[in-house]
Parts: sequence; C-alpha cells; structure tokens
Amino acid sequence: MSETNETKVQSQMPTTYDPKEAEKKWYDYWIQNEFFKAGNRPDAKTYTIMIPPPNVTGMLHIGHALDCTLQDILIRAKRMQGYDTLWMPGSDHAGIATQSRVEQKLREEGVNRYDLGRGKFLERVWEWKEHYAERIHEQWAKMGFSLDYSRERFTLDEGLSKAVREVFVSLYEKGLIYRGNYIINWDPAARTALSDIEVEHKEVHGHLYHLEYKTKDGSSSIIVATTRPETMLGDTAVAVHPEDERYKHLIGQLLILPIVNREIPVIADEYVEKEFGSGAVKITPAHDPNDFEVGKRHNLPQVLVMDESATMNANAGPYQGMDRFACRKQLVADLKEQGVLIKVEDHIHQVGHSERSGAVIEPYLSTQWFVSMKPLADKAIDAQKSGQGVHFVPDRFEKIYLHWIENIRDWCISRQLWWGHRIPAWYCADCGDITVAREDAAACSHCQSTNIRQDDDVLDTWFSSGLWPFSTLGWPEKTEDMERFYPTSVLVTGYDIIGFWVTRMIISGLEFTQQIPFRDVLIHGLVRDEDGRKMSKSLGNGVDPFEVIEKYGADAMRYMLSTSSTPGQDLSFRWERVEQARNFANKIWNASRFALMNLEGVAASDIDLSGELGTANRWILHRLNETVREVTRLIDQYEFGETGRLLYNFIWDDLCDWYIEFSKLSLYGTDAAGKKKTQSVLAYVLDQTQRLIHPFMPFISEEIWQHLPHEGDTITLAGWPQENSSFEATGALREMEILMDIIRVVRNIRAEVNVPMSKKIELLVKPSNHEMQEILGRNEDYLRRFCNTSVLEVNTDLTVPEKAMTAVVTGAELILPLAGLIDINQELARLEKELQSLYTEVERIEKKLSNEGFTAKAPAKVIEEEKAKLSDYADKRDKVIGRLAELKG
Repeated sequence: MSETNETKVQSQMPTTYDPKEAEKKWYDYWIQNEFFKAGNRPDAKTYTIMIPPPNVTGMLHIGHALDCTLQDILIRAKRMQGYDTLWMPGSDHAGIATQSRVEQKLREEGVNRYDLGRGKFLERVWEWKEHYAERIHEQWAKMGFSLDYSRERFTLDEGLSKAVREVFVSLYEKGLIYRGNYIINWDPAARTALSDIEVEHKEVHGHLYHLEYKTKDGSSSIIVATTRPETMLGDTAVAVHPEDERYKHLIGQLLILPIVNREIPVIADEYVEKEFGSGAVKITPAHDPNDFEVGKRHNLPQVLVMDESATMNANAGPYQGMDRFACRKQLVADLKEQGVLIKVEDHIHQVGHSERSGAVIEPYLSTQWFVSMKPLADKAIDAQKSGQGVHFVPDRFEKIYLHWIENIRDWCISRQLWWGHRIPAWYCADCGDITVAREDAAACSHCQSTNIRQDDDVLDTWFSSGLWPFSTLGWPEKTEDMERFYPTSVLVTGYDIIGFWVTRMIISGLEFTQQIPFRDVLIHGLVRDEDGRKMSKSLGNGVDPFEVIEKYGADAMRYMLSTSSTPGQDLSFRWERVEQARNFANKIWNASRFALMNLEGVAASDIDLSGELGTANRWILHRLNETVREVTRLIDQYEFGETGRLLYNFIWDDLCDWYIEFSKLSLYGTDAAGKKKTQSVLAYVLDQTQRLIHPFMPFISEEIWQHLPHEGDTITLAGWPQENSSFEATGALREMEILMDIIRVVRNIRAEVNVPMSKKIELLVKPSNHEMQEILGRNEDYLRRFCNTSVLEVNTDLTVPEKAMTAVVTGAELILPLAGLIDINQELARLEKELQSLYTEVERIEKKLSNEGFTAKAPAKVIEEEKAKLSDYADKRDKVIGRLAELKG
C-alpha cells in the first residue's frame, strides 16, 4: 500500500501479474477506506448513476457485466475528474420471477405456498433474497465496481415502499388509478395478470378452424374461423359489418351455438372487416380484448369458460375440468362428428407467451387495478418534443421511445402474487366501499366499519422500479441526497427494456418530481455468443462472468466487454478477445516493470519535465497530450470502443514498442542529466497512462500506480490527466515519424533477405534536402541503435554502390550495401513490384483530384492532404525508377 505522503519507487514488481491476488487486495482496500462514498466533495459538481437493479432471482450474467462495466468506466473517470460521484447500488424484488423460483423450490420439497401460508411463504422468499443479494455483492466486488454501498437500496425497502404507496394513492386521488373488469393477459402457470410488455410473441405453427353456426330456425348459417376453438364455448354473438349485403337479412336473428346449444344473436359492428375471411366474426367478450370492446358496445354477456389455471370451468359444459389444450383436441373431434367443423387450415400466427413462465398467455376477463397512462404519457411526449426531454445515445432510440409512449395503453398493475408491494386498498364488508390509504387502514373511510380486509394482490414489479431514480434518494421526503444528486446524469441500459422501464421512469419522474430523471440514456446491445445467438439456458451458451474472471482476470473481461461494444449494437462474446485483452494487460505490466527497474529511488518531486528533453521524450509527451484529449472526449461521448482502440494503440505501439525502446539509450547511457530527464518523462507518462486506463482496468492500474512515484492513497482519487500546451511538439512528432519509418523499412529489408537483427549492417542515408540531413544528424544515435549499424553515413551527396538494397522513405533514400547477401535479380524484382504499387497509388490520387465531384465537396484541408500524398508517391516513384536504371545499367 502507498503512504499518504509522497512515495518513491522502492521495490521491483513481480515478474508476472497475479490478477487474483491484486483484485481481492485492492477491492478490500477501496471499500475499507470508503473511496467510493458520495458526498465527500460538497463543493464539487455531482455526477450520478443509478444502477439498473438486478433481480434477486439468481446470479448476474455477462449482460450485467457489460452494463455495469460501462457505468463503472463513467463513474471512475468522473470521480478522477473531481466530481462528487454517486453510483447507487441496489436490487429488485422481481415479483413474478422470484416468487416462481421459490415456488419451484417448494415443489421440490413437496409443499406449496398455500401449505405455508402468506407469512411463512414470505419468510422463505426473504431468505432467498438475502442469499442471492449476497451473491450479487460478491460478483460486484469481483468485477471491481466502485459502488457506494452505504446507500444501497432494495425495491421492498421501507423507504421505497413508502414512495410506492405515495404514488399509488396520489394517482388514485387524481383519478388515474382505477379498478375494473377488463380483458388482461393471464399467465395460467404463474396464475397472475401480466402487462402487455411482459408478453413475448412467438411465431407458432397452428391451425385455423372454420365452424358453421346455424340459425335458430335452421334456414341459414354463418361460417366463422378461430385459432382457439375452445373459446367458442364462451361465444355470446357473431358480428358482421352493417353494410355487408350477404348478412343484412341475418342481423338480429339468433344462432345456435354448437355443443352447448346456447342462443346467440347476429350483431352489426364496424369492427368487422367484411373483406376478410367470411366477413363474420365470433364474439367471445371474456376471452378476447377486441371482442370485449364489441361486447361492451352491444351489452353482451361475458361468459368465462376457464379458471385461473386455464382449466375449463362449469360454463364449458361437458369439458369442465379439462386443460384448455386437451379441451381443444376433444372439442375439435366433437365438432367434426357433428358436422360443424367445415375445414381446418394450417396457420402460422403470433402467440403470446409469458416472459417469465413461458406459458401461452390466455386473454382473460378479470377484475384488476389499472393506471390510466395517456394523461401521464402526454407530459413526457411534450417534454421530448419541446427539447426538454432526455438525450438518447444513439439518438435513433428516441423514435422507439416515442413510439412506446405515443401508443401507450392503460397499464394493468395488479398481480396475483404474495411477493411484492401489497396494494394499499381495503374492502369494506359492510358498505362495499374501497379505502385507499398511505398508511395501513384501521377502518373504512366511508362508514368507519372495522370489518375491512386488504387487497391480496401486489403491484407489478415495474411500478416500484419506475420510481427507482428518485425513490432511492429518499423521495417523497425532501432529503439532502434528493436535492444534491437528482436528476441523475445518465442511465445505462439495454434496448430491450426501453418500454418496460425507461419509459416508466421518465413518466414517473415528470409526474412526481417535475423533472426528467436523467439527462442521457445510453443504450447498449445484448451480449451474444460467438455465433451471434442470444444467450439462453436452453441453448446452453451462456457465459458466467466468474468463469471469465477465473481464467483471465476482471480487467481483461472489463476491457473486452467495454471496448468491443458500440452504443446500441449487440456484441459477440469471444474467448480469444478476452485473451487478447489479457495479453494487453500483460504488455502494460511488463512495460511498467521495465520502467520501475530504471526508476529506483525516484520520487514524484524528482520529476522535472522542463528544459531540453530530446526528440523521443518530446514526442511521447506530445502523443500523450493527443491521447488525453481524445480519450476524455470519447468517454464523454460514450464511445468506449473507440476509446479502447486509442488507448491500445498509444500504450502498445507508442509507449511500449517505441518510446520505452528509445528511452534505453538515455537510461543505459553515460549522460547523467539526459538519464534524469528520461526517468522523469518515463515516470510521468507511465503514471498518466495508468490513470487513463484505470476506468477500464482498475486493478492492474492501481497495482502499477502504487509502485510508481506518486502522491496520495489511491489511483481512484488521483486527478484525471489534463492537456498541457507545453507538451505540444509537432516538430518532434515529425522527426519521430521519420525515424520510425526508416527503422521499419530497414527491419523489413533485413527480414526480406534474412539478415538477422543481431548482425550489424552498413546503412547509407541520402537525405533529399539539408533540413532532412539536420534531422537525421541529430538523431543518429537512434538510427545506429535500432538499425544495428556497423557504419552509418548520412549525406546528400552519397553515391549508391552497385550491389545494394535500396528503399525510398519520405525525405530520404536508404541504401544498404549488402554485397554477397542478396541476389541482384531478386532486388530488381522487388523494385519492379514496388514501382508498380507506386504507379497505382499515383494514378488513384490523380483520378481522385481530377474528379470534380470530389474537389467540389471535399474540405480544402482534405484536398491539400491528397495533393501532398500525390507529391510524396511521385517522388518515391521517380527514385525507384532511377534505382532500377542504375541496377540494370
């Protein structure tokens, strides 16, 4: 651990990085010292993220890892930038999902919730919650998430429950919550109502059954079609279009419903499309939402033919007690026997399934509680269209959001469960009135009778989740946290819950706080398997974050997930990408280890970046400046993939492959002053690099930073790197590009003719002008070292030997007299190939510049760059032509 005062480099790092040891050590250290706690910077600007609360149904999956890693990157970067950051942790009770899991466990024990009773059953669910909440904590820690655990919330906390009641009662008093009989989505497996967005529609290969209903007098008949013949037992009419000439004479007549022989009328309603099918539609008000509306208009009876488990009831006559699908099979056989079944067609159609249980949804007439959504949604629509709404990233998701709220339907919020927020409504047995109250009611508000009972149902999970951004901060109380940290800064979530959750949070925020709950909504995609398939238990293609961390470490997983993602797009999980990220971490470790071996005893106060630094030092500071500027900009724009590419290129290529190699000349040289300058630059750049990579790779960056000369307790609170105008060095940038170009070309030539780097060579460099000669002259040491020369001559008047390999770089010609090591014919062939390539490039750019469409639209800067490229390629071409002439001559 570092000391709170200035720390010098005192010890070397281990040969290899051990993620397991570092991850546990540093996370414990961060938590013990409360580095993640909000409120420690009262004068600073705030930056707030509310974690999308994971369900306490099980372990976190790889999608959670992506979602939370993106949030942690933002929080860590903003914390280092001096913000008072709050990343609020928490979890969701997930009513249906959690209750289903516990009931499944009870079935394995041979009991059910009714055997236990409500109180005992809820005790079991709370035990389940505590177990999985602890597992979620372990996973958060393993992944390095910098959450403020002192403010952790759960959707069934006392405070959040108070907020839920306040919202329910408030909406009820405004007339926006009501109770009534409506067709709802019914899950017969979980035995509860579902909202529209909890229904997953799947394509099913089924059948279309055509049935004949005869008139009472037997003189005529009507053909109707259905995909659910079992619901015909609840038919209370057949509807035709009022202007359909085929059926006008039948309107008002009675039909005999087959099997049950009930009389049902023929009615006229414009709901019917006369051009579709037979132009006649069976009406089943208790089992179809459209039929329900038709039934209300015509005062039709509502005949329910199933119970809550989708078992046929007494209204189903001879099929009572049968499962709905068994009933269908038997009923079809009976209809066929009676001659009522005219034909059966294969039919592919969309069938609703419960997102939770997987059961086929049954449209079902039931008494439920609803929220009238349109008046609430209109405020959100107005805010969005007036420019006062939220900013979606990518912005295309704004259209999806608007589509949801502009087409919103009333929301069925009651669920036939025991686990959740119990509906705060009490029914009076004496006067029949309903009492809705913020506190538990002791008596009827109408007649004061104490003979009352609370509604057994609970609220939809999304009702409480929709209040998450402000209920977690203490609302409806006026708390300091609510005042300071709301509205929040950004919501990070997947595109699959825009309708479920994002929409409801915005609507609730505007209604109850008069503010949008977050400024930005960053939408990411799903994590799919390497074949692009959605991960699922049935496919067995899920990835456990613990498994990834066990193999490669948390930093590798975090870096791979965050930098493989583009806002709004799915990403494919590939193990080789995690391995590449691990290799990147090892590269950082090894480079840092080398640096520390050459920084023994250096303290932060020893770092001096003033005075003459030399080409390589000035170049790396310039490149650091560029990287700081771009990384800061890209993180603010949520472009994590592009940020990762920039950091990778800077660290792997510029810092490790070039600068550290160049620094060895000074570090191993005899110039004490030069060595000290290089140590300063090396220590500074390495420190700044760890800070830049820290939000992505928090553990390895902390471990390295603690070995570097530094001030402070932790990198998590170290300042974010800042641009420094004194580091700008375009001259050094140009010089280094020239040197690197020469070194690369020489190494390529060596490889081409199999001359190992260990073998010294003679290198002649013919600059194209005196300026280039000066640049190369003051950097000869680098050329000698990295080209490994026995002789190095830089001169504008060089004569090219007969037997030599040559190459043209920008501003110079390279000559390698390698007599005896090369084949002249081979060299001629190589130059001919290079010449053809240069001709192609010259021709390509000439065509581009002669294209009026390009020159008219392209910025002047781009055109100038193309002209410079043309001049460069033409110069190289001419020199290759000359060299070919020399060899052939």
